[in-house]
Amino acid sequence: MTDPETSQGGHTQDSHTQDGHAQEATEPPGTRLDGAALDRLRPLAFSVAYRMLGSVAEAEDVVQEALLRLSQTEGVRNPDAFVTTVTTRIAIDVLRSARVRRESYVGEWLPEPLVGPVQTNLPVAMASAPPDAAAHAELADDLSTAFLVLLERLTPTERAAFLLHDVLGYSHAEAAGVIGTSEVSARQLASRARRRIARERDDAARSAPGRSAPGRSDRVRAEELVTRFLAACEEGAVDPFLELLAEDVMVTGDGGGKVPPGLSIIRPVSGRDAVARLLAGFMRRGAPVHFERALVGGEPGLLIVADDVIGGGLIGTWSFEVVDGQLAGIRGVVNPEKLRHLGPQADLERLREWLRNDRQRGGAR
Repeated sequence: MTDPETSQGGHTQDSHTQDGHAQEATEPPGTRLDGAALDRLRPLAFSVAYRMLGSVAEAEDVVQEALLRLSQTEGVRNPDAFVTTVTTRIAIDVLRSARVRRESYVGEWLPEPLVGPVQTNLPVAMASAPPDAAAHAELADDLSTAFLVLLERLTPTERAAFLLHDVLGYSHAEAAGVIGTSEVSARQLASRARRRIARERDDAARSAPGRSAPGRSDRVRAEELVTRFLAACEEGAVDPFLELLAEDVMVTGDGGGKVPPGLSIIRPVSGRDAVARLLAGFMRRGAPVHFERALVGGEPGLLIVADDVIGGGLIGTWSFEVVDGQLAGIRGVVNPEKLRHLGPQADLERLREWLRNDRQRGGAR
């Protein structure tokens, strides 16, 4: 049987669309797609690439390459199937290379956040986001940051087989054609991925007896928790945070070694008391920042934005995992390289200098 981790090539299911249904030829032989047709396919290609890679920058590079190949190919019978196949195959290669880089990554690795507006009358930062931000936010609503973290446990081909079959609705035969392996291998890859994800979730459930299985948070209830979290930030004391946090809550920070010391956590912090003290301590530093609501990774979250006194700009994002009406996970991304797609960023060295001078003046609040 073909080794699914090393096999190359394979047949392409050009007679099927993304949802697996047969479709007649859409392009007569000898023609190439124009700009409008390629633009229509861009969101599809991005949805596949981002799910595979968890990186906006890498996904956009993959999309560009896939659409370039499509534009240079004549007589493509089904552009949707063609671009999905090419995108997936390029993403597998990129992910294999990225795994090597992530082994030497400083601190915890988290997906690059996709940010969208909350349906409230509250302001949302980064109004100058790129034109495709709305499409990115729609994707983020489909796959949470927590789920993308789970996908990181899979091999590149396991991830492709699982996403194609379980998320995008391909049959195993169609997934095999995209990946370039046999139907039996594609089925085994998806099954193995499913078991690994279930095992991760079971381990999390055993560490917190009585907690219901993770699922899509009730949006209204989750937004109420964010409101209470913001109130706790204003108060800056430990007790208000304790009321919001699950017993086994974990805070994970991703600075990637790219931020000044003291502005990011290197290792995850877990436990209600420890996390409450960490959050309260952060607020008591009196940093010139404010929070703005947003959907981060499809879940309620916050943008951490610098005040005008230090030049403004985005510092980072927090996404919240809500389970049983409590905050079970807080994931923060402050690595500047992972925030470029969201708009202007803050000067972190200027923020650090402000905090140092404030302490020297004895003005810490």
